[in-house]
Amino acid sequence: MLLIAGLGNPGPQYAKNRHNIGFMAVDEIARRWGFGPERRRFQGLACDGAIETPTGPVKALILKPLTFYNDSGHAVGEALKFFKMDPADLVVFYDEIDLAPGRFRMKAGGGAAGNNGIRSITSQVGPHFRRARLGTGHPGHKDLVHGHVLSDFHKAEMKWVEPLLIACADAAGLLAQGEDEKYQAEVMRLAPAEKADPRALARGRD
Repeated sequence: MLLIAGLGNPGPQYAKNRHNIGFMAVDEIARRWGFGPERRRFQGLACDGAIETPTGPVKALILKPLTFYNDSGHAVGEALKFFKMDPADLVVFYDEIDLAPGRFRMKAGGGAAGNNGIRSITSQVGPHFRRARLGTGHPGHKDLVHGHVLSDFHKAEMKWVEPLLIACADAAGLLAQGEDEKYQAEVMRLAPAEKADPRALARGRD
């Protein structure tokens, strides 16, 4: 079984924020693979289903914590403990400001790199989980980061956001098999980062 968590903030006012691209990604995975309806569970919204792979379906639970981004570890830790799962069976999708817009990188283990949501999860389950990092770009100065991540994607940015989300969902069979390097490569093949227009980032701050 696989636990797929997306990071974001609950509520319609945050739905299109850069900080919520993790929620967007897992929603697309659930849609693509026909997961069941969401219900409140583990301090979040959860839905379950299966992702098809060449060796058969892999059961998965998708979880969107309702604890707010910086406290995501409480929901994720509760779910992992309930299913008696190993942290290696946890994949967390989240925004990464240190990656250029449209870039996608998988990583297993490591530090939080200043991300409070990842820090919260690490405090609950340890560092040895899998991270699906969705590049949203850096605003250029640390004082601008808070406003940047809590602002909506500009309309022009959706030209790379939407293909990236669809690619994450379409290639999820590789993720379910534990083939993280192949998953990363396939996502970037399906949604090349060249589609990201760096000028859109500047326009989004106007």
